[in-house]
Amino acid sequence: MKCQRCGSNNANTHIKTIINGELKEYDLCSECAHKMGYTSVFSEMENDFSGFLGSFFGNVLPARTQATRCEFCGSTYSEIAKTGHVGCANCYELFADQLYPSIRRIHGNTTHCGKNSVAARSAQKPAEETKESKINALKEQLDKAVKEQNFERAAELRDEIKGLEA
Repeated sequence: MKCQRCGSNNANTHIKTIINGELKEYDLCSECAHKMGYTSVFSEMENDFSGFLGSFFGNVLPARTQATRCEFCGSTYSEIAKTGHVGCANCYELFADQLYPSIRRIHGNTTHCGKNSVAARSAQKPAEETKESKINALKEQLDKAVKEQNFERAAELRDEIKGLEA
């Protein structure tokens, strides 16, 4: 579809306006849309968001005349601080001294501690595991006592389980 304003370029922007209840629709090329004052909302947000992330890394640039560049992606620390985007995995190692304080400030930690990580599994307290296993053992004993119709013992076990769960 061709631009309805210039008629020569392909239209890639669709504009809808409602003025005094009258709906008008236009198919414009990006040049004509820009000339008419229509800009992409997302391009403005992307710049603002990058600046927002970059602000976490601070505005302090390294005091070196020759900035260190990552050999894989070519990023410098000042570029990472400005955009908020780390170039590649190698940048984390190369710029560790500058990045980790900011990462720690943003995330509260510099190691992954998601639900499936080794750190998360090893961080579980052994006391909680033994408490849980004790409750499970008591529940098995409770079922056995109920089957044997030993209701006094079942009541004791029930109270002990409630105490541990509380």
